[in-house]
Amino acid sequence: MTAPATRALLAALYDAAVAGAAPGPLTAAALRDLPARAGQAVRLFALGKAAHAMATAAVDALARAGSIVSGGIVVATDRAAATPDTLLAVEGDHPVPGPRSFAAADRLAEETARAQPDELAIVLLSGGATSLIAAPLPGVARADLVAMFELLHRSGLDIHAMNVVRKRFTRWGAGRLAVALAPAPVHVLVISDVPGDDVADVASGPCVPDPGTADDVLALLGRSKLLPRIPAPLLRHLESVRLGLVAETPKPTHPAFRAVTTRVIGSNRLAVDAALVHARALGLHADAGPPLAGEAARAGETIADALLARAGRGEPGCVVWGGEPTVGRADVAPTTGMGGRCQELALAAAHRLSLGGEAARRVALLAAGTDGRDGPTDSAGAFADA
Repeated sequence: MTAPATRALLAALYDAAVAGAAPGPLTAAALRDLPARAGQAVRLFALGKAAHAMATAAVDALARAGSIVSGGIVVATDRAAATPDTLLAVEGDHPVPGPRSFAAADRLAEETARAQPDELAIVLLSGGATSLIAAPLPGVARADLVAMFELLHRSGLDIHAMNVVRKRFTRWGAGRLAVALAPAPVHVLVISDVPGDDVADVASGPCVPDPGTADDVLALLGRSKLLPRIPAPLLRHLESVRLGLVAETPKPTHPAFRAVTTRVIGSNRLAVDAALVHARALGLHADAGPPLAGEAARAGETIADALLARAGRGEPGCVVWGGEPTVGRADVAPTTGMGGRCQELALAAAHRLSLGGEAARRVALLAAGTDGRDGPTDSAGAFADA
């Protein structure tokens, strides 16, 4: 198979993966079981890179069910051409918060204040929402929040560890959205972009209580050798929480969470399975690789080695990996390089393949994100082949 044909095949498998985890159909299907009464007013909060697709599908599904969308907000990386008229569409910054994120957080506050106790609040969450609606808590400076985000993105920490820290300082993380919406009932639909699909890690858990403590955060920063690099005012904030001078994050005993139901409707595994089904339909021997975690460059090397070994044994076929590797190290200064985890993985794999000899000619790889954006770029990822 020629290189263009191989890339076309990989692109087709990627398209199948994206379709398998398409947010619109998943949202529509989930809302068929919506615990809403016909005619009940519903307020929508769609937050994340898939917010537009989820919100549009939700408005249509609710209309079919006889529910009335009284208002709401959509926060995404851009403004869609056709956002439902009943919803306010705003943009946030990603992957590091900025002025648009701060403004989006304010607009979100205005919309939560409009929620009525007899309305059903539906929260639609997808990847990227942490940054898109990030604004600092009172007493935390915007510049310090941005510096902390940038540091964590270079740290190599996994998404769970990053969110343990980030939600401590952001206005809507750690269950604070659920608290703001109380006493209205809250129905949360989640498209997960995190390994294990822990809803506390998607969007920093805006409707999920935080069982951790400030001591836990300080311990994590210490183990990660990040304490000396975290802005000093943020450490003073954590110390104030420890001393009881600043309120802790909302805990599982908070009454607001009694009215919250949460359901994961989409995940990375759905995308992997869809790619496998398509590959097998094309007659390929297809297997799922282990979930990806850790540094993207290391993952790229590991994948390239595995594929070279298969090619060396004369084993044809296809392997589909899924996950969320990390990029960067906190002890390395920021660079002007662009791209995200997928391009980092592909670059490392390409270098490994360049050393693979004859077997490398029978190996091709596509690393791409199902949301169509890899880091702060308009590319979904990159190919790596000989």
